[in-house]
Amino acid sequence: MQRPVIYETLARIYPLKPVDRIDFIASRCTDQHVLDIGCYDETALIKKGTDAWLHGRIASVAKSVIGIDSSEKIPSEGIETGVNSKIFRSDAFSLGKFSDCPVSLIVAGEFIEHIHNPVDFIEKLRCEFPGRKILLSTPNGVSVANFLLGLISREAQHPDHVHVFTYKILNTLCIKAGLTNYQIIPYHFFATEMLLNSKSGKKIIVKVIEYMIRSFERFFPLLSFGYIVSADI
Repeated sequence: MQRPVIYETLARIYPLKPVDRIDFIASRCTDQHVLDIGCYDETALIKKGTDAWLHGRIASVAKSVIGIDSSEKIPSEGIETGVNSKIFRSDAFSLGKFSDCPVSLIVAGEFIEHIHNPVDFIEKLRCEFPGRKILLSTPNGVSVANFLLGLISREAQHPDHVHVFTYKILNTLCIKAGLTNYQIIPYHFFATEMLLNSKSGKKIIVKVIEYMIRSFERFFPLLSFGYIVSADI
């Protein structure tokens, strides 16, 4: 159970242990009817067909999946991604037409850092899908991976990111958006795209770096690569 957050600079935070983001979210989607928001990542489609593609993992265990994304590369008829899964082109702020669908769980993986008003987004979901559960995930702005990149004058950010989150900021977001029974779970660093784009010796180096960062995250979870928010709406 998550302990209350005290908003004082030196007040201790008690985060849970880091998890594997894909495994954790997929396990929560087992036998659920899932609404998967922002699931078509044009910059990371190299993951499609692998265990690292979140939408695919969700589709493999869920009863049904409705994928939502605003990408213009999605045709008007949508994209079939599995026997019981399909991605439609739609605005994440206009999901009323899906409110009558059998949705039991909403997933928004690596999404809220891309939108201008995450509080409005969550409040709108609460109005359109009351009583459902939600899983959000987002990178951690103060992760050890970002720190290490900063040492060599680098920063890993998607060109569409407009927000940076930390543990306390996510806690504030949950409160302001009216989420209940929420937990903030750290997730481990992953170098999936680098590994998929690497060969032989370089891949070994990337795996070693990934292992070292993940080991550090186990001892210092507030420096983990990102967070998952699990809540009721």
